[in-house]
Amino acid sequence: MPPMAAGLVVFFFAVLFSAAAGGDAAVVEHTFVVNQVRMRHLCNDTLVTVVNGQFPGPALEATEGDTVVVHLVNQSPYGITIHWHGVKQRLTCWADGAGMITQCPIQPNTTFTYRFDVTGQEGTLWWHSHVSALRATLHGIIVIRPRSGSYPFPKPDVEVPVIIGEWWQRDLVKVDKNFSIGGSFDDNPAAIAINGKLGDLYNCSGVAEDNFVLDVEPGKTYMLRLVNAALFSEYYFKVAGHKLTVVGADANYLKPFTTDVVAVAAGETIDVLMVADAPPCRYYMAALANQPPVPDPQIPVFVSRGVVQYSNIPKDAKNCTEKSPLMPVMPDQHDTITTFYFHGNLTGLQPGGNPLLPQVRGRVDEHLFLTLGKGSMCTNNKTSCKRGGNPESFEVAYINNVSFHLPDTTAVLQARYYGGKLNGGRGAVPVQDLPSRPPRAFNFTDPALIPVVPGGKMEELEPTRKATMTRRFAYNATVEVVFQSTATMQSDSNPMHLHGHDFFVLAQGHGNYDAARDVRSYNLVDPPMKNTVQVPRLGWAAIRFVADNPGAWFLHCHFEFHMAMGMAAVFEVDNGPTLETTLPPPPSDLPKCTR
Repeated sequence: MPPMAAGLVVFFFAVLFSAAAGGDAAVVEHTFVVNQVRMRHLCNDTLVTVVNGQFPGPALEATEGDTVVVHLVNQSPYGITIHWHGVKQRLTCWADGAGMITQCPIQPNTTFTYRFDVTGQEGTLWWHSHVSALRATLHGIIVIRPRSGSYPFPKPDVEVPVIIGEWWQRDLVKVDKNFSIGGSFDDNPAAIAINGKLGDLYNCSGVAEDNFVLDVEPGKTYMLRLVNAALFSEYYFKVAGHKLTVVGADANYLKPFTTDVVAVAAGETIDVLMVADAPPCRYYMAALANQPPVPDPQIPVFVSRGVVQYSNIPKDAKNCTEKSPLMPVMPDQHDTITTFYFHGNLTGLQPGGNPLLPQVRGRVDEHLFLTLGKGSMCTNNKTSCKRGGNPESFEVAYINNVSFHLPDTTAVLQARYYGGKLNGGRGAVPVQDLPSRPPRAFNFTDPALIPVVPGGKMEELEPTRKATMTRRFAYNATVEVVFQSTATMQSDSNPMHLHGHDFFVLAQGHGNYDAARDVRSYNLVDPPMKNTVQVPRLGWAAIRFVADNPGAWFLHCHFEFHMAMGMAAVFEVDNGPTLETTLPPPPSDLPKCTR
């Protein structure tokens, strides 16, 4: 196995039992202790919830086909779950870790053991909390290496995790609560971090924060495993003086292409190769958040940078030793075109062919057209109220004008298996089927819908209802979903993530989706496989997947404020005809709900 970059050993600790790569499958076993520690940044000591005292948390390293066992010990004051983002969880839906979807939270001073296989997947994934906004500090990388030991590209000399995250100095549970009742654009992180280092753009009383430093040797190839663990934003990533060759995304191989800028959506992972072929010196790597332009609400400009440092810098090279490293020229923060073309360049590379591709080229059993946007609901459960920013109403996010309500009493998967109600009490939020289409058609991407003002064009489109939305699919059904980003009260992109399945991204476009026109643009030859699709700002993306994994699988936007406000649903997949296609019973230590 290629060695990990020096200085990152703390992130890449694993306990391995059994054979190394190329041998029999192993058991990779960890203990995650969740507790609160104080960390000092920006002249403040902040109480943060972390795993094993680390930010980011410990890495999971495995070989394709291994079994992963994680014992979670919750010493925090919060109910916790851990989601293994992108792990397919074949017949292990109980271990998916989606709070109130597949399990109830692990309560303080209790434990739970996650067990799952990493079969048929190679590349970079990540894990994170799936309760509230705690994933801002509860996250880490997952690396799955090929059992053969070889890649469909030149084997890198060194592998380096590059986790883009946020540093918060606020109560993350309260932040999530604020968003769930209408959002507050005053709730922002204090800084951005690369591998937990804020970088020298941030300082405390004139003393710069530490940079993440990557020491490189001339001529060697470095695989940068990029993870966007941020709650809020997509990031542009560049390394001054170096080209990057994109070779994978979401633990799926891609046809390699070379670029100087990478766009990493929230929740997405991208694998790139960087050759240390620049003149020996010091170079900045930088991550810059993008956002839609005004009239969308604006957040501060977030950027962090690390340093790529050559080992053979001449002692008399004062331009390298006495001056700041070379900074890459970054895209504008309001540039949403670069990401559109970057993601449009992704094409799949499946060595030996993908057995699901012939099926998705054929008959489609289910068609869904899902609009993604924001609306409003009346306060105090009133049936009518003033809107357009009036305090009688509050903003929510939706799919097809329905804002998702997380179950109150029982997790979706447990209710499916045992029976029982998801939402209890008088006036309980209904459980309903996810509509296949929005309730009305309009110009979804009309910029006049963005401003939230009394009497504005958007006001008549604002009314939204709340429900716990599910959609059931027969086992092995082929499902097509077209996601349509809208301009309703905002024009942001939407990184949509589906648990339990990879999907083929067939096409993307700007404006309103038109089936008669846009189906002709579908790539059914070599589409990329993903678990998170970046639905463009004021545009659309079309995906297909085979519903071949029984369980209850969360579908949601990976912007935390969108998810907390209700841009989510649950896809339920029926059991198949055999024991091998039937979801087993839950583990005996599955947490119980307490609320």
